[in-house]
Amino acid sequence: MTHEVLDNIMAIADQLRDQAPEAERIGRLPDDTAKKLREAGPIKLLQPGKYGGHEAHPREFAETVMAAASLDPATGWVCGIVGVHPWQLAFADPKVQDEVWAADNDTWMASPYAPTGIATPVDGGYLFSGRWQFSSGTDHCDWIFLGAMLGDKDGAMALPPKMLHMILPRSDYEIVEDSWNVVGLKGTGSKDIIVRNAFVPDYRVMDADEVMNGTAVQKFGRTETLYNMPWSTMFPLGISSAVVGIAEGALAAHLDYQRDRVGAQGTAIKDDPYVLFAVGEAAADINAARQELLANVDRIWDLVESGREVTFEDRAAGRRTQVRAAWRAVTAVDQIFARSGGNALRMDKPLQRYWRDAHAGLAHAIHVPSTVYHASALSSLGLDPADNLKSMI
Repeated sequence: MTHEVLDNIMAIADQLRDQAPEAERIGRLPDDTAKKLREAGPIKLLQPGKYGGHEAHPREFAETVMAAASLDPATGWVCGIVGVHPWQLAFADPKVQDEVWAADNDTWMASPYAPTGIATPVDGGYLFSGRWQFSSGTDHCDWIFLGAMLGDKDGAMALPPKMLHMILPRSDYEIVEDSWNVVGLKGTGSKDIIVRNAFVPDYRVMDADEVMNGTAVQKFGRTETLYNMPWSTMFPLGISSAVVGIAEGALAAHLDYQRDRVGAQGTAIKDDPYVLFAVGEAAADINAARQELLANVDRIWDLVESGREVTFEDRAAGRRTQVRAAWRAVTAVDQIFARSGGNALRMDKPLQRYWRDAHAGLAHAIHVPSTVYHASALSSLGLDPADNLKSMI
């Protein structure tokens, strides 16, 4: 069944390519694109079988996101971001799973998880307010995960700090129109979200530490390998896969553009050894990024499935691999774009959009290499990194 989802994406490849300029123009995926994605099924790859999902191996999820992103970066990005949310909802309270999926198992959930809201405890739950940026695909979603800091009785952040993940229906939050004016990934519609004093019952709240350390899965008795995968493997997977897929699409667009091109010096590109060297090297690097990302998720899956502990060192090495794969792929895109000539800058050429979108994807917080490389290097030396280096690992 999961291979059918990838086949479904490839069956609408021409439509996804053709709608990309319109998605960029309107600043979100067109309604027809969202409809086609619902029919194709990529958002349900990690969804529980009980609710019509595929419970697919995360490698297959990653491969599908890469394929979608190679056809249209914004579509792949939305598949990667929105597509990972069913994985987390699978180990939330069963009551909220029923609320989201029982009536319509094609319901999509947005995010973001940045804790820019305050959740103040009240009887039966929390009063919740805040504003968030970067809610990708949000126009097509009816529920949302939002990050929060636990508040005290006065509505200020409680001490010591505690992070929560709040689950809200569309009626409890506002999408801020015209809040996504950016240079890349315009078609993702990653708009701002506002919540004003919404009541969120206890069962729609997840402890962020429990989500990230795996105890949330145990709380609700999930034993499947998929849902026992580490957060630090699964949450970044869709994002990093989208960036690699964008790079693959950039390479394809570059080859199509260069095939019959003659350079400024009058040499046909097919006869220019310098450009061809760059193309070969970029293709190898993009493929290496793909393979290392997929091999990494296979390695973590095998550890979980065998019942062995996934240590901090394992997780840190995995995050290092994800970050490096994204940077390797985008650096390769830079090498070929720089050899594409001035006409590649024209807005009617798809290569410039892939180049912009690749860099926009690299700007996501999960692709910041500094603390990840630092923590992975220390852990490989047998040392315990400071807590501030362990974020998202």
